[in-house]
Amino acid sequence: MRGVKIPYELQKMNSLFEEAGFEAYLVGGAVRDEIMGKGAHDWDVATNAKPEEVIKIFRRVIPTGIKHGTVTVHFMKQAIEVTTFRTESDYSDGRHPDKVEYAGRIEEDLSRRDFTMNAMAASLKDGHIVDPYGGADDIQKKTIRAVGEPSERFMEDGLRPVRAVRFASQLGFKIEEKTWAAILREDILKKAAGISLERFRDELCKILLSPIPSVGLKLLEESGLLKIFIPELLQGRGCVQSDERGFHSFDVLDHNFYACDGAVLRGPMSCSGLTRTSFVQEIPASERGNDSDRFLILRLAAIFHDVAKPSCKRAEAGKITFYNHEIAGEKMARGIMVRLKFSNAQIDAVCHLIKEHMFNYESSWSDAAVRRFVQRVGAQNIDSLFDLRLADIYGMHKVPVRLHDAAVCGKLLELKERVDKVLQEKSAMGLKDLAVNGADLIALGIPAGKKLGAILKELFETVTDDPSMNSRDALLSLAKNLYSEKYSG
Repeated sequence: MRGVKIPYELQKMNSLFEEAGFEAYLVGGAVRDEIMGKGAHDWDVATNAKPEEVIKIFRRVIPTGIKHGTVTVHFMKQAIEVTTFRTESDYSDGRHPDKVEYAGRIEEDLSRRDFTMNAMAASLKDGHIVDPYGGADDIQKKTIRAVGEPSERFMEDGLRPVRAVRFASQLGFKIEEKTWAAILREDILKKAAGISLERFRDELCKILLSPIPSVGLKLLEESGLLKIFIPELLQGRGCVQSDERGFHSFDVLDHNFYACDGAVLRGPMSCSGLTRTSFVQEIPASERGNDSDRFLILRLAAIFHDVAKPSCKRAEAGKITFYNHEIAGEKMARGIMVRLKFSNAQIDAVCHLIKEHMFNYESSWSDAAVRRFVQRVGAQNIDSLFDLRLADIYGMHKVPVRLHDAAVCGKLLELKERVDKVLQEKSAMGLKDLAVNGADLIALGIPAGKKLGAILKELFETVTDDPSMNSRDALLSLAKNLYSEKYSG
């Protein structure tokens, strides 16, 4: 097959390898991505030079994994992982090889890799492809196939079955029949159950961030991997939601899966958006910038937002209800995410969205009620909460959410318009926004302590009801009266 274009930095790196009498290859996902025309940004290099020889060739080398023949070379403003050709054997912990031996040829090195699409190498000299297992053909066929005997590859590393599912979700590929059959084996699933929860969490996040996450999520379910790592979600399989009102077409689990598909970052939502046809237009990854974390939080909230529905289900007079499932769901999601070792910040952000996702706006809400809604949710969380609501709506029937459908989006747009108005008015959203603070009240003669805190809270409630009261003179006068009438005794 035709070779790939080698980046200039790697060409310069290769010239130094050649001067020292060694050969070097681009390996792994970078080669796969180049063949797929996606372009690669992270480069892994394999060479017949041993680590100590690599250290002599380059000026800045960090021995990041020298025990297994890997160092990180800092070259031309790039951090490039360089590994000596090697073979591996005896994976007693189901993850790391007990025995690593250096190899003389790139083909030997490729034999230890997981899937054919990842078992290719491109010469840094001319871009020539080394493809002993037909990885390029499998890429063309959109097939994920294990290198050699699938069961052997999976018994070597319990993470590989999860990686197969993740690649299927990310790339839109099918898992080859023998490879899939091996994943379903009891001994393979037992090996997978032994991987660290952090490694599963990382793969789960990549699945959630894939174009259509329900593809990977369903494969996790069908393989038995979901039962191992997040059994709570499986309680939603077969939990019927549809009743005479026709709110849902799917059971709870599929609804969660499809809500995750529908959870996309959208631009600011306002009535001006009525010129657009739908809210399903996702912001391209290249334009997300710092929103990438918000995207993950949104999809985590989508997959867990109804996790507690099975335990809250009630059926009365032909109607199915799930009262307070958002409260129970916040607790369940927190337990799952703690177990999977997400950061505290991620856990708090996801659980807050889950707890608030059942807001029920009515046009009769007063302006003060809108302000209290913003205070409770947090102005910084409004866009994510509205995106979650739209994802929830999409997950009901897998139908794109149309803005011109007043029955679906009318109230949401109205609420967003009123929220924007509140934020533009710069209403007090917290005690810090009051025109006075605790020191002002102490200077007025109110002693520090619980009574002072209670007065500040009453001042805040007053300003929430009537923003015009947020002036220093008005609040000091009110505070003085409150203290003398309610708190001085």
